[in-house]
Amino acid sequence: MNAIISASDLAKDLDSARPPVLLDVRWQLSAAKAAGEPPFDGRAAYEAGHLPGAVYVDLDRELASAPGKGGRHPLPDLAQFGTAMRRAGVSAGTPVVVYDGGQGWAAARAWWLLRWTGHPDVRVLDGGLPSWEGPLETSVPAPAEGDFVPEPGVTGLLDADAAAALSRSGVLLDARAGERYRGEVEPIDPVAGHIPGAVSAPTTQNVGADGRFLPAGELRERFGGLGVREGSRVGVYCGSGVSAAHEVLALAAAGIPAELYVGSWSEWSSDPDRPVAVGPDPQ
Repeated sequence: MNAIISASDLAKDLDSARPPVLLDVRWQLSAAKAAGEPPFDGRAAYEAGHLPGAVYVDLDRELASAPGKGGRHPLPDLAQFGTAMRRAGVSAGTPVVVYDGGQGWAAARAWWLLRWTGHPDVRVLDGGLPSWEGPLETSVPAPAEGDFVPEPGVTGLLDADAAAALSRSGVLLDARAGERYRGEVEPIDPVAGHIPGAVSAPTTQNVGADGRFLPAGELRERFGGLGVREGSRVGVYCGSGVSAAHEVLALAAAGIPAELYVGSWSEWSSDPDRPVAVGPDPQ
């Protein structure tokens, strides 16, 4: 099953006998929020216009726990996550399509969580809301309660120790901007740099100028250039497990399974006992 869906294919699916549940996960990593200014308001954006029938999902409250030792976006409490998904109409036997404002990071976080907790049919709208050419609505739907019960997978998730080990035994990709990886700047977290052994792989390079994913062949070529080989065990991290989910999605689109270090740099850098590397080289 493809992990992404085009706007034209989504329009056909919505008009079919088995339409997908739509989740609107608009969110932005806001420098204003880091500076103490009002953050981006995803719900307000949703209420101003969304895909017909879509239900808003709050990334900070429903796709993550409160910031703490586990990073800025730790895993959510799975009981609360399940409640949020059922409220949105998500059932185990119903397809789900997730979208955001176009960046794709927040939608990918929802996609990853649903897949990791056992939902068999989840896709991300390629290009997000800007790719949609159909009508929008402002009314808030009240879908029938879903039946999805999240069950965490035995694979797909890395903790700090597993990420450190994978950086030596497999390929650990750092999805942040290159300047953060190199330690030249760090606008949010307490320490600049990267996990020793990790390879710089900015997630922004997985998409074209229109915000849509590169073709699968180009993605495979890109990841091959970063050291991913057939049979490689691959892990991804970022600042707080959001943009890294987008890279896991890109890897899935290329046919490459990957694991997510949810705590990411926000967890790693908060522990003074964890080593930090700087500069352009993995070591």
